[in-house]
Amino acid sequence: MLTVGLLVMVAATWLFSIVYAAVTDDQSVARLDEPALALAMHVRSPWLDSALTVFTNTGGTVGLPILGGVTIVVLCWKSHGWTPIVLGVTAGGGSLLMTIAGKDFFGRDRPPRADAVPPYETSTSFPSGHTLNATVVFGIIAYVLIVHQSRRTLRTVTITSAAVLAVAIGLSRVYLGHHWLTDVLAAWFLALAWLAVIITAHRLWLRLYNATPPRDSPRPPQRASHSR
Repeated sequence: MLTVGLLVMVAATWLFSIVYAAVTDDQSVARLDEPALALAMHVRSPWLDSALTVFTNTGGTVGLPILGGVTIVVLCWKSHGWTPIVLGVTAGGGSLLMTIAGKDFFGRDRPPRADAVPPYETSTSFPSGHTLNATVVFGIIAYVLIVHQSRRTLRTVTITSAAVLAVAIGLSRVYLGHHWLTDVLAAWFLALAWLAVIITAHRLWLRLYNATPPRDSPRPPQRASHSR
């Protein structure tokens, strides 16, 4: 379990570093940005612009905390424990800190406003905060759900739904012209690495907790010595 978690974390971090290197050198993966924006502008329509604006706001600073908070509270009530809140706050708080720190550190400009759909964004572009936070929140909710799901089909549906929502949020940012494609790719990889850290730590904690007997547990009976 630890090996798999570390492999996912290292692989996602390595992919993020490739995207970052491409962005800073203005080559390789970064060459996808302009074509992706041009394609988005080509397929835009008024009704789709409005629909995706409403949808992408679910991953924003207002919609995502409300959606995630309500879902986590319901999961706590269903599971009769505090684990969903602990995992949700830890995962969401970490992704928020990475978003703020990343935007301040990289300071990348967003696509031109002339190519974007209003309302316009004012913060820096790299990484995509909507994508990063939404992927982490949807991912941790999916994890909490599948912990209590026994059917493989239901688990598959849960994971697939979370992945589709995360991908859709990211692509909506590119479609609306609020982020470059590489901003979204970097956010996905960062989110995957952070989820790997949180989930692996939780699974290891469960293993250690279940393996440790309670302090007040009765000691096993000892054989009575028989003297001859």
